[in-house]
Amino acid sequence: MFLIGQYDSPFVRRVAIALRLYGLAFEHRPWSTFGDADKIAAYNPLRRVPTLVLDDGEALIESMVILDYLDEHVGEGKAVLPRGGAERRKHLRICALASGLGDKAVSLLYERVLRKEQLALWVERCQAQIGDVLKVLEAERAKVTTPYWLGDRIGHADVAVACVVRFTREAHPQLFDAARYPALSAHAERCEALAPFQEIVQPLAPPKG
Repeated sequence: MFLIGQYDSPFVRRVAIALRLYGLAFEHRPWSTFGDADKIAAYNPLRRVPTLVLDDGEALIESMVILDYLDEHVGEGKAVLPRGGAERRKHLRICALASGLGDKAVSLLYERVLRKEQLALWVERCQAQIGDVLKVLEAERAKVTTPYWLGDRIGHADVAVACVVRFTREAHPQLFDAARYPALSAHAERCEALAPFQEIVQPLAPPKG
């Protein structure tokens, strides 16, 4: 199977790291949603990443859908996300907040690099959403006493948060102050020290307007 997308995307990166954590072999095709849109369209009409193309040709789109498939593929004994219950909902809530934060951070970056005149209302809204989500994630992570968000074992929520923190720091350094978010900073540093995170990484290379 092969994964489409560049690792400076927090969504592509979280999928690639999950593949590594699960020990699943894959080919990486670092196609850009701008420069390689036609290539991506052959597998995903939305021309979005990540897209994971399975050995039989089936193309999975959207990071949470891909991760759900990976969890099913490796089985309950190895999957990091419970199949049901309160723990699953807690995990998915953090994933949803991290994904939403990533969406807004990407949108704000595109607004800056692709528009000659930024729309102030949209910029302010994205900044407010980013700030509010960071506050919530910081408060919730500060209450956690285990190494990872829901225990001693790394999960999708941990990966999602670490990836989006890195992206936000690189894309909008003025919006992420480590002193203001110490719990999130420590969480990201713990994850980034792991081998899959050090292997699956790419400096931010935003599109040019």
